Amino acid sequence: MPVMSSELASSRSERADDDGERRALQLLVVDDDAAQRTLIALAAKQAGHAVTVAATCSDAIREVRNKRFDCVTLDLMLEDGDGTEVLKVIADTRFAGSVIVISGMDAAKRIEARLFARSLGIDLQSLPKPVDLAALRICLANLGKTALGLPVVHTWGGVAAESVAAKHRS
Repeated sequence: MPVMSSELASSRSERADDDGERRALQLLVVDDDAAQRTLIALAAKQAGHAVTVAATCSDAIREVRNKRFDCVTLDLMLEDGDGTEVLKVIADTRFAGSVIVISGMDAAKRIEARLFARSLGIDLQSLPKPVDLAALRICLANLGKTALGLPVVHTWGGVAAESVAAKHRS
């Protein structure tokens, strides 16, 4: 996928909004690693989404309490606390969006976080660090479709992403 200038991406996003075909997701990126935070935010902005960043648990909690987001990308290990603290606040605010955990923790810890999030009523997906930008773009594109009530049609390696996800849910 070619990199678009932010001006071109913004123009495309505005046109899509006018047509009702697509709207920008309101995305909160929570990561204490500046490089990862910047990479995730840049990929989301290039996809036409509005991005807010937070480097700490306390910043993330403040943002979640004061603003509505469609999606939160969340690192589980932050300098001032655990990402599960952010998940608790997300649940308390009756957040209706999706959470994508992007963490360097092992798969077992990410699965544990997913189960904890489900117990709180939160839809959570996870990606390992370093983040695979193609996988992140697919997650965000699918969330954008879901937000509009449209079917997920994005593919990964020529296979419809929803059919792959359905296979793994079985």
